[in-house]
Amino acid sequence: MPPIRVLLADDHHVVREGLATIVDLEDDMTVVGQAGDGLEAVCMTLAHEPDVVLMDLQMPRLDGAQAIRQIRRERPHIRVLILTTFANEDHVLAGINAGAHGYLLKDATPEQLLQSIRAVYRGEAVLGSAVAAMVLTKFRNMIERDESGLHQAASEQTPALTPREHDVLNLVAQGLSNQAIAEALVVSLPTVKIHVSNILDKLGASNRTEAVAEARRHGLLRNSPQITPKV
Repeated sequence: MPPIRVLLADDHHVVREGLATIVDLEDDMTVVGQAGDGLEAVCMTLAHEPDVVLMDLQMPRLDGAQAIRQIRRERPHIRVLILTTFANEDHVLAGINAGAHGYLLKDATPEQLLQSIRAVYRGEAVLGSAVAAMVLTKFRNMIERDESGLHQAASEQTPALTPREHDVLNLVAQGLSNQAIAEALVVSLPTVKIHVSNILDKLGASNRTEAVAEARRHGLLRNSPQITPKV
């Protein structure tokens, strides 16, 4: 099986040489090029067709995220593993959104680096422990925001009143007493009291005034018939 072809992209010469030494010591890997900036990384990737590009994020001429984007556009089959000192949310999300297949910090051990290169080459996604924790926190926050939005949307839904509750509510809004409502609808007074209680519950109101205000907010009082109480 041919060795994994690795391209190194970092603006620090000493870092590149150190990485090259680590990679070239492995029987199943070989370094095919070293780039000192983002633009050079793109050009060398197109020229050498590596299997994996080891990419720093902070580089001159073209930053790592922009370089990754160009590489993924021109050579979508080539895998990119970010190796950087930046673990903040902005850098992590920028790298992942650009199309990186892994995100590793430079405090990783040589063995972690080598195993990550192999994993990315096999098509696996790789995240360093600190990066994974940040991504999980971000993901949990997104879920919490979505759930909060759903709860808020649910609370804003128009309450489901029965046709008879609508009739009672419209008369309550006209200021009729329970007795007047009973007479207008030709029902018993206890029945009206039950309907009023149900309306208050469904509208989340503690009294008739609040119920009418909520009903207006939800548009439940449009086209309500006007009934004059008996005297």
